[in-house]
Amino acid sequence: MEQIIRIGMDTSKNVFQLHGVNSAEQPVLRKKLTRREMVRFFEKLPPTVVAIEACGSAHHWARLLGSYGHEVRLIAPQLAKPYVKRGKNDAADAEALCEAMSRPTMRFVPAKSVEQQAALMLIAMRTRLIQKRTQLANTIRGFAAEFGVTAATGMCRIEPLLERIAADEAIPELARELFALHGREYSQLLMEIERVEAQVMEWHRNDECSQRLAKIPGVGPIGASLLMMKTPDPQQFKSGRDFAAWIGLTPRDHSTAGKVRLGVITRAGDELLRSTLVVGATAVVQHVRRTGGKNASVWLLGLLERKKPKLVAVALANKIARIAWKLMVSGEQYRRAELSPPAVAA
Repeated sequence: MEQIIRIGMDTSKNVFQLHGVNSAEQPVLRKKLTRREMVRFFEKLPPTVVAIEACGSAHHWARLLGSYGHEVRLIAPQLAKPYVKRGKNDAADAEALCEAMSRPTMRFVPAKSVEQQAALMLIAMRTRLIQKRTQLANTIRGFAAEFGVTAATGMCRIEPLLERIAADEAIPELARELFALHGREYSQLLMEIERVEAQVMEWHRNDECSQRLAKIPGVGPIGASLLMMKTPDPQQFKSGRDFAAWIGLTPRDHSTAGKVRLGVITRAGDELLRSTLVVGATAVVQHVRRTGGKNASVWLLGLLERKKPKLVAVALANKIARIAWKLMVSGEQYRRAELSPPAVAA
């Protein structure tokens, strides 16, 4: 076989499609292999460069093939898609990955270590449990409303609601038994969430950079942990704006003919990280409005005078992302910005 300089590999659970080219950019490898055949193939192959789509199990394959001496480059699916010539099949996807990898301006996803994957699994577990808690709380409220029993908004109202239902003899005994079953499930969920969050806090306390990021208003331990777990090497970003754009907090650009047209935020990047920063920024904005601007920056107060609170929260989340990037790159501590003049009405 001729010397292969690049291989694009389309992955799945059991079938792997390979497309390789030589130094003359001529295809010299087109193979469909099973999982075991693919591993044996790369064990025997001289070191080369391999492109894999950054999807499920991609980081595992990057670590495994890297241990065989190959250089593995992970490409985001949306960046490889334009190189698919026509149709959609495994061979076309593998060829597109091989071609995309050759572009000098192509951006790659750094492979994660097993420790990073474990930390991300912890965050994913917390997210799933919170979603399950919300779903169960809504179910309890819905069933309770069928019997004319309601409660104010907030998760803290669910347990008192269940206590009221248990004491209400007007509700049939069968319904009360089922509500009690829901209550036990809800209590178990709360304990599991508390246990997982304790593990997240332990991880946060053991990471020096995460502790520095938590001092940014609107970030906190959970946001800081997410920033450290989700962010690749911050040195890869040229500026804080590039980092905010990677998260998806910059306006969508649709400009042409010298006319600048900026739309809503792109919502690119990781949804959980972006939403966490926006929620934290929203809490800061609400606090500023409640306190009449006390201890708020001049920039934030000026923005609140001109824009709606939700838009201000997104703009603040963008600024928080830029500050976080600067702290991660420089190793500095967070310093509070210039404070506002005397308080103004919200």
